[in-house]
Amino acid sequence: MNSNMSAPFALPLFPLRTVLFPGMPLVLHIFEERYLQMIQDCLEEQRPFGVVLIKRGDEALGPAAEPHLVGCTAQIAQIEPLNQGRLNILAVGQDRFRIRALRGERPYLVGLVELYPFAPEKPAILAGAAGQLRPFVERYVTVLAEAGEMKLDRDKFPSDPLELAYLAAHLLYVPPLDKQNLLAMEGASDFLRSLRWLYRRELPFLRQMLDPPTADAEGPFSLN
Repeated sequence: MNSNMSAPFALPLFPLRTVLFPGMPLVLHIFEERYLQMIQDCLEEQRPFGVVLIKRGDEALGPAAEPHLVGCTAQIAQIEPLNQGRLNILAVGQDRFRIRALRGERPYLVGLVELYPFAPEKPAILAGAAGQLRPFVERYVTVLAEAGEMKLDRDKFPSDPLELAYLAAHLLYVPPLDKQNLLAMEGASDFLRSLRWLYRRELPFLRQMLDPPTADAEGPFSLN
């Protein structure tokens, strides 16, 4: 989407306790009748659904939760039918959106939304911010790989600044609200800089958690 503005459109919403970013995968186990119906409607209408972080309420088996207002569209990529009508699905994030209004005409939540792309910025600014972020992401992934928690080829990290940022946001182990704040940012360079700040904050804690210091250790790992 090249324009910063888009015409509002109706989008089925799936409130979850996770945040989805464009280009990133999401695996879901669908068992509630309302969400089975939502997936069926999306398939029949050849449309995505929207993933939104829950602001208040429960993820399942109750009234529709109140969502945060910025989410990410999700395109269904794979479906695995299970017993008793349940489904496993793989979806992939596509575009950020903002909710303008909520509707209740279907068993599941529907939002009147508009796409929410980042405002245009100079490529050199984004490239510079991405270049500052990349070493922190590489160190983070290296720590996880050394602990056997993740296998990811650093040489295959995206060269595009936004693709790198979305991957970095997806990989980071922080509370969902931190990720929601990233997703809702207006500027891409602010997004990249905030990610770098979070990685600087989280790297020492990750190192401590996965490699606790011995009694004679001088102190926690720090990155300056």
